[in-house]
Amino acid sequence: MEAFRSTLEESVKADLLVHVVDGSDPDPFGQVAAVRQVLADIGALDVPEQLVVNKLDATTPEVVLALRAQFPEAIFVSARTGEGLSTLTERIAERLPRPAVEVDALVPYARGDLLDRIHQAGEVISIEHTGEGTQVHARVNPDLAGELARLSDIGDV
Repeated sequence: MEAFRSTLEESVKADLLVHVVDGSDPDPFGQVAAVRQVLADIGALDVPEQLVVNKLDATTPEVVLALRAQFPEAIFVSARTGEGLSTLTERIAERLPRPAVEVDALVPYARGDLLDRIHQAGEVISIEHTGEGTQVHARVNPDLAGELARLSDIGDV
């Protein structure tokens, strides 16, 4: 249990916890309770959680009904068959915070590092490669938005 606890300690900083439960386990309710107890112990109970019940293909309809009744917010999936994975992906995208600042910037080709950061930490709305650089319309965090604005202010674009 201590190794499990130390693995979860970083979860207090998370935007969303994806809590995967083995639906074919003899006691999936106990699994949920155990994880939530550890989250409470480490101060992460307030972090948003998306419960995912896996192995839909390996459990009984009765267990699925009981789990759905107990955890109506859960997404039910089968990693083996792919069932429910698109729903899970959509739910995660809905629940993750979006970057706060919308920008429209021309990023010089010499500043590929900024373009990489936009892709890694932002949400690209549109992108077009021009003769002067890459025109990007995106949502980014305030720090990156400031760096992009400074590019325009100093005449690099």
